[in-house]
Amino acid sequence: MTEQRVQRRLAAILAADVVGYSALMERDEEATYAEFERLKQELIGPSLSRHEGRLIKTTGDGALAEFASPLAAVRCAVEIQDRPASDRSRLKLRVGLNLGDVIVGQEGDLYGDGINIAVRLEGIADPGGILISEKVFSEVEGKLDVGFEDRGEQQLKNISKPVRAYAVRSGAHSTLAERLSEAPTLPDKPSIAVLPFENMSGDPEQEYFADGIVEDIITALSRVPSIFVIARNSSFSYKGMSPDIRQVGRELGVRYVLEGSVRKSGARVRITGQLVEAATGAHIWAEKIDGGVEDVFDLQDKVTASVVAAIEPRLLTREMERARQKPTGNLKAYDFFLRALANLHRATREPIEEALRLVERAIALDPDYAMAIALKARLVYRLKVIGVIAPSDPRLEEAAMFAWAAAEKRHDDPDVLWLAGFVIALAGGDFAGGTALIERSLALHPNSADALAAHGLIQAYLGKAESATASLDKAMRLNPVLSAAYLALVGYATLSFVQGDYETALAWVTKSLHENPRWRIALQLRAACLGLLGRIDEAREAMRNFLAANPNETLATMRAYLQTSFQDAASLDAYLEGLRRAGLPAA
Repeated sequence: MTEQRVQRRLAAILAADVVGYSALMERDEEATYAEFERLKQELIGPSLSRHEGRLIKTTGDGALAEFASPLAAVRCAVEIQDRPASDRSRLKLRVGLNLGDVIVGQEGDLYGDGINIAVRLEGIADPGGILISEKVFSEVEGKLDVGFEDRGEQQLKNISKPVRAYAVRSGAHSTLAERLSEAPTLPDKPSIAVLPFENMSGDPEQEYFADGIVEDIITALSRVPSIFVIARNSSFSYKGMSPDIRQVGRELGVRYVLEGSVRKSGARVRITGQLVEAATGAHIWAEKIDGGVEDVFDLQDKVTASVVAAIEPRLLTREMERARQKPTGNLKAYDFFLRALANLHRATREPIEEALRLVERAIALDPDYAMAIALKARLVYRLKVIGVIAPSDPRLEEAAMFAWAAAEKRHDDPDVLWLAGFVIALAGGDFAGGTALIERSLALHPNSADALAAHGLIQAYLGKAESATASLDKAMRLNPVLSAAYLALVGYATLSFVQGDYETALAWVTKSLHENPRWRIALQLRAACLGLLGRIDEAREAMRNFLAANPNETLATMRAYLQTSFQDAASLDAYLEGLRRAGLPAA
């Protein structure tokens, strides 16, 4: 290109891509491709048109667009990221924006650092977030109803000078839920996140084993009271990704990050771990630990002990001893348990029923395996949650019996206790008994995000605002990734509903659906809130979405479903009235 033919212009550049696209493609190539194509056609394309953006090019997992105005570019980015909860896409986007001088090619393509900076900013943006350069910020500050978080100077790859960046806080990221999107502050004690370990076994079927190893390490670390440990669900939001450790530290609010790999070959297991200081990227500890499959619990203990020794050398030995609990002496039962656990949060009938078959095989091998018994109870309740079994199904009463049996077998295991208590309250309708077990669990293990979220939701149903909020707030800090904390979000929504604040309840439940768009409880709660607020068109659309997944539901079946949850008759009546206004048939 000769100097005479070079054309330049100032342009606002938007770069977007899908978070974890490669991992999603590996799991389900056709569905991921189709979903991204739909997202481009139904959301990105129309949004570009509304804001007079020009699509420069698309890649397999992303897009580049040009705008004449930084204001238009930011408005478009906000619209894309704050898409309504009714959009069922599981894909999360990152967006980067820059204002800069660009070279115009013969075919209309754009080149230069103005483009490169937008792409690099997109690469370090939060999942579901927007990151803009200082140039864009200076043009839009005070002109839009959004907030900004100064992320400081960023050294971007292949860009010689640091670029100051700002995260955009808008819509779902502002007002009520703004604090949820802000970077958490560091706790006043050693803090750590354990990322999913890479499965090095050469067999994708062994993924559950690697995940199980990590989950047990997280559990052991979190039972040490002098260490702050991010919950498993938030840590596992990075699964299939290769995140920048500094970004992980900032997003989760921790000082240290543990990463590693698991190799299982025949009867041998190798666990490789490395502990990294998040702020600097410096390696604190690294080790390879080998042993037989029969030694798997000892290998986990070695990793845990090494991490604790590296970040809290003054820790008393007795605290570590209390953190170690061998769940079963039968390794085959443990293997079946891990396979079942991998299916717990699936939203369809087949994987839940397969998990039940697996956990029953674990219990057959070890009838005293309390955690497996508690998991069986939770899986049966899960069938109710996804609408497979009716509230009157006798299996729910049996689930409560399983839960009591598990709690009696391991009255000193906090994970067994909270899981049992949750089922006893919500499946068996015994809120007093269930709450007592969860509170005993929290007395033993006060930093369990799962137990805190369960406690907060149950307290919300009881209308106990102070204790519900305290538990939910702490659960959210331990589980700062919103897609991993949807139970806590629905807890906040439920509390607001019980208090009669339907606007706030709607805001919380809409946020929850943004993170988990297929969750039955949130879908029905959103329809009820809209109905009670008189937003009938939206309520009926929400009800159509709910009935599409639950076609046999009526007001009669819903009353039976909800009467073991709401402990206040007025709240239950209001909920049903909201559903009636939304169009749920009487029978």
